[in-house]
Amino acid sequence: MAQTNKLKIFNDPIYGFIGTPNELIFNLIAHPYFQRLRRISQMGLSYLVYPGAHHTRFHHALGCMHLMRKAIEILRFKQVAISQEEENALLCAILLHDIGHGPFSHALEHTLVLGHSHESLSLRLMEELNKEFNGRLTLAIQIFQNKHDKKFLNQLVSSQLDMDRLDYLRRDSFYTGVTEGNISSERLITMLNVKNNELVVEEKGLYSVEKFLMARRFMYWQVYLHKTSLAAEQLLVRILNRARELAENGVLLNISKTLEFFITREEDALLDQDALLMFTQLDDVDVLAALKGWQFHEDFILSELSKIILNRNLLKVKVKNKPFNQAKLNHKRELVKKEFNLDDSQIDYFVFTGAVGNQAYNIENENIHILSKNGKLVDVAKASDHFNLAALSEKVTKYYACYPKISV
Repeated sequence: MAQTNKLKIFNDPIYGFIGTPNELIFNLIAHPYFQRLRRISQMGLSYLVYPGAHHTRFHHALGCMHLMRKAIEILRFKQVAISQEEENALLCAILLHDIGHGPFSHALEHTLVLGHSHESLSLRLMEELNKEFNGRLTLAIQIFQNKHDKKFLNQLVSSQLDMDRLDYLRRDSFYTGVTEGNISSERLITMLNVKNNELVVEEKGLYSVEKFLMARRFMYWQVYLHKTSLAAEQLLVRILNRARELAENGVLLNISKTLEFFITREEDALLDQDALLMFTQLDDVDVLAALKGWQFHEDFILSELSKIILNRNLLKVKVKNKPFNQAKLNHKRELVKKEFNLDDSQIDYFVFTGAVGNQAYNIENENIHILSKNGKLVDVAKASDHFNLAALSEKVTKYYACYPKISV
């Protein structure tokens, strides 16, 4: 790939000006694989609930890189050894950590590219870029895979207090207007340090970590797992599943070649080179254009579900702390079947249930350790005097049921 001496500055609404520190970063940002992130929604269909939530993975990746530069600067100031090579690797790893996201991010993660998570696709694309950039991403890939000897380098990219979370909580809070998620990411970064090769937070940063964990809990229940956007995303999954079912029966769908490739493709554990390159052309535009066409399709299910999303005439959603009564659900299913003239094989597209869980702090994962003034490391849940913090490590599960709004 041709190199360029141009450097660019991005004006970010969260942090102000974000610069590109070197030519490698500039050329990665300019690459078509990365530019595709401009067409990948950061928060799926959350904009149906929060109209401002139209930001993209492109915004988020740049924000993460900006925070990583700040973290490196702080840690070096505290005499933590980070070489220039390691700095470049950290910046590349965090910049590219979400490059494998597909249309509408998490909403369609296991629907279009079957058998592959966005992390595995990110790794494949990073390996492709590494070939193109003559091995300059090798160390970044090692950090991305959590394989670097310096554990804290891996943790800066992926942990319970990484640059990814520090950016998306603040960014998503800003774009949705949900102020409970507005954390002070810079304050938290200022409190970072390294002890025993591990990323830790100094004792004076304890309250900032508490606020971060509480903000994470609020954002999950109020935004990421909001019942309306959750129902909309479940509908989108069902639309694409219906399209796949129709395609298998030879029904013409009139969609982009890129979307058609994945809708007609079975699960593939390997994902060959052609499929990977096809994935780099797949984005939100393919799906939205399909929905606009499908609202007029002769298949009632495909047409009706597409209209429901496009016109935001969404299903009714009920949420409970325990599973729904099956008899009541069966009654609802019969009413909807009669209303829309559906058979037993079709009703699940319109009436369905599911469960969602939220665990703001996972004590079984790499814990967040507080570095006390006497040099000891204490888990944040034990160090905190906040009565609710220990409860955040408990997984909370809620159950939802979705069905059309019909008059009975």
